[in-house]
Amino acid sequence: MTHEIPRPPFDPELAAVLPTLDGRVPAGMTADRLEHYRALPFPGIAEQIGDRPVGCVHHTITGHGGAEIAVSVLSSVDHEKPGPGIYHLHGGGMVMGDRFASAGPLIDWVLKYDAVAVTAEFRLAPEHPDPVPVEDCYAGLRWMAGNADALRFDPGRLVIFGGSGGGGLAAGTTLLARDRGGPALLGQLLQCPMIDDRNETVSSHQYDGVGVWDRTSNLTAWTAVLGDRRGTADVSPYAAAARATDLSGLPPTFIDVGAAEVFRDEDVAFASAIWAAGGDAELHVWGGAFHGFYDLAPQSAPARACLAARESWLERLLARSVP
Repeated sequence: MTHEIPRPPFDPELAAVLPTLDGRVPAGMTADRLEHYRALPFPGIAEQIGDRPVGCVHHTITGHGGAEIAVSVLSSVDHEKPGPGIYHLHGGGMVMGDRFASAGPLIDWVLKYDAVAVTAEFRLAPEHPDPVPVEDCYAGLRWMAGNADALRFDPGRLVIFGGSGGGGLAAGTTLLARDRGGPALLGQLLQCPMIDDRNETVSSHQYDGVGVWDRTSNLTAWTAVLGDRRGTADVSPYAAAARATDLSGLPPTFIDVGAAEVFRDEDVAFASAIWAAGGDAELHVWGGAFHGFYDLAPQSAPARACLAARESWLERLLARSVP
């Protein structure tokens, strides 16, 4: 197709990876292709843990409306002293994936920080449209915080983490926690979060038919989540955090995003709005990077820089929370 809107190019190292991802990433995803992408295999939690000394225990908890949802708790096999807690919401545009998608960082942080991580199986759209996904996520956060003693982590050092659709749900869950009086969060770590259903930004038009998650995929996913409300005034900031008009009172926030992806402009605007409200936010925009580059091309130079910045922020956040 002829693209009439100029757009930043992909980093050469990342551009070389894109052809190898053809058919494995949801670019140009329409509703009829959702089941195809849901069926693609990815490593389970046992494979991701491998022979590292990390245990994974599964629980069933009460989600939105009284329904049962699953959560899994990861901790080192010799974990005893309460340390940080990490609450994880997986990516997949709120329409695909499960709680073990991209769980690798959780395993690393369990070992590096002696953290306890909980990852939640929120229900997916379109079978479970808004507000089910974000309310399930909030229910999981409340369960984790309420069981801090049993799970052996410090509830004063609880960080929420999500990428892509999970990043959007993490932002919405953080707003819910603020507005409902808890649980308290030490920080929110949002990687290329999906936060704006309107798709009106320049970057949302620049990346259509190209990359990993494009404008078409984004419209498909938001329609699944919101139905006819997508793009209208009838959308809650808990569903799409870019709709929030008050971003005061949020915990320290890390946001990163590729310069060559749909979510660039909405994520930059979100960080700017946090600053405008007097908040603490760190923003990284990675030149030439497509959506999810840190997971899809982890050995690339841009990904290594991205992951180092993420680790630096988390280390600084956790260090300043130690009594």
